[in-house]
Amino acid sequence: MVAVDDGSIDGSAALIEQWGAQSGVAVTLLQPGRVGLATALQLGLEAARGAYVARMDGDDVMAPQRLAKQAAFLDANSHIDVVATQARIVPEAARNPGLDRYMAWQNGCLTPEQIAREIYWESPIAHPTTMCRRRVVLAHGGYREGDFPEDYELWLRLIHAGVKLAKLPEVLLDWRDSPTRFSRADPHCARAAFDRVRADYLARDARITGARPVAVWGAGRRTRRRLDGLWARGVASVAWIDIDARKIGNRIQGAPVVAPEWLRDTAPHPFVLAAVASHGARELIEADLSDMGYQPGEDYLMVG
Repeated sequence: MVAVDDGSIDGSAALIEQWGAQSGVAVTLLQPGRVGLATALQLGLEAARGAYVARMDGDDVMAPQRLAKQAAFLDANSHIDVVATQARIVPEAARNPGLDRYMAWQNGCLTPEQIAREIYWESPIAHPTTMCRRRVVLAHGGYREGDFPEDYELWLRLIHAGVKLAKLPEVLLDWRDSPTRFSRADPHCARAAFDRVRADYLARDARITGARPVAVWGAGRRTRRRLDGLWARGVASVAWIDIDARKIGNRIQGAPVVAPEWLRDTAPHPFVLAAVASHGARELIEADLSDMGYQPGEDYLMVG
């Protein structure tokens, strides 16, 4: 067993050593001091020897067959390097309509194509549900420390490198939620941190850096603020799409604010970043884009 002691003060290291001596299990105990989650995960990944490594949080509960099913999937699908599972929020009292919508969306991201297409909306897989090929994750840099959520940054990096991520269509983990959950309480997981790392990778996406002009659907201040990282990296929008008559006709960063019909009449079609995250807007925007002949992933991306 490999254990990484991330600066614990509750006697965990002594308990692990005692357990190893009593059980006869060989224990590798790493004690780097307080290094943070991402570095601790990376140290554990480097010290492990198994071909597959699974992730799970201490207060979650997985189905007994979870690991066997994920290992069997990786055995049978050599082109997939990370496999997640669907998850269920517990306890029931922690659920709310917004969280239910998020989980329905996340649990619906199953294939490598869906996960890659949805990666800029939110994190399409729950980190504690994942199993990966250790050598592949290490070959692409593993977990990195920074002012971003370490799992989301890893998924972005892997997808940009062409690594395939998939998800089993089965709930195999109860994902415990509370106000003190790491992903809610840690500043690395704040909305601004997601926006920064998303913009960093989006600005390097070949669909954005190519010759095709880019248009942004959403001319509100909140949308523009979330995409600040794009403008800082030299991305420019040729037009801003909005349905608000008070905004249409104005100019933002030198580009006009236009109605959605502009997208139908413009040839060739620009690549669209649909960045309106308010409830219900996504479905309406996707329906309009589909009616105008725009294909998801090929002609537009949804940006959370």
